[in-house]
Amino acid sequence: MQKVLGVFDENLQIVSRELSLNTRVEGTKIVLSGEEENVLIGGEVFASLADIVSAGEFIDKSSLMYCIELAREGKAKEIAGVMQGVVLVTSHGKQIKCKTVGQKNYVSAIKKNTIVFGVGPAGTGKTYLAVCQAVNAFKSKEVEKIILTRPAVEAGEKLGFLPGDLQTKVDPYLRPLYDALGELFGFETYQKLMEKGTIEVAPLAYMRGRTLSNAFVILDEAQNATREQMKMFLTRLGDGSKMVVTGDLTQTDLPEGKTSGLKQAVTILKGIDEIAICAFSEKDVVRHPLVGKIVKAYEKDSAAKSKGGKK
Repeated sequence: MQKVLGVFDENLQIVSRELSLNTRVEGTKIVLSGEEENVLIGGEVFASLADIVSAGEFIDKSSLMYCIELAREGKAKEIAGVMQGVVLVTSHGKQIKCKTVGQKNYVSAIKKNTIVFGVGPAGTGKTYLAVCQAVNAFKSKEVEKIILTRPAVEAGEKLGFLPGDLQTKVDPYLRPLYDALGELFGFETYQKLMEKGTIEVAPLAYMRGRTLSNAFVILDEAQNATREQMKMFLTRLGDGSKMVVTGDLTQTDLPEGKTSGLKQAVTILKGIDEIAICAFSEKDVVRHPLVGKIVKAYEKDSAAKSKGGKK
């Protein structure tokens, strides 16, 4: 009960405020009063919080707001399924679990399909969960290699003028992938796998002409890939391989007039067997609760401009 209510009944106060309810605690009971619909939603929220606590998880403000959002949509019972199962255990023994329904569906899609597109805003775990699944596949010997790639759009033609070898040049753009691998494998193991070439990190341009067999391949920041680059990448697929393509269509850095290859791919490849397209929303953001609100505000602004005929 204490974990459900939160420190100094903080969770109880948040639910009261968000749903306009009067709440009090009587022994081991939580009493809710207010409009009937809101009381029912509040009951679903606290039942969900109890499921989270039973799963051994800590309730933070982000997960609490997510429970309230699901309850409003009549999907509160789905939270219990989200908390079941561990995606991966890190080198430090930390259990990685899905935190939203969108994340759970994404992980399931990666397990079942050969190519998966994860499209949505920052902070939804698209890249991190893909790397988790790559590590799982490698450890279970489903694949022999992990390949991580990303368009180096920000560098443009200046990439060749940066000092150092190829690895040094692309390091700044691939740092999020390095960080995830270091945490999941452990720094020493990760370094050894990099030296052996078992883990390969390279810019998208260097995928041309290759056939990627028995590998788990992740294309990150795919919104910055052109149509030609996306087609080139997808046709590198070899026997025994999986591909995960992640990106946020609202953060394209391509020059004006260039169409995002990710935007085109999720349209023309929809409905093909063994290809899954998972769309995340601001509800799946698992960073600071403000991030979801920021994403929603920008989406609202973009929709208003589109409606007004502005570009």
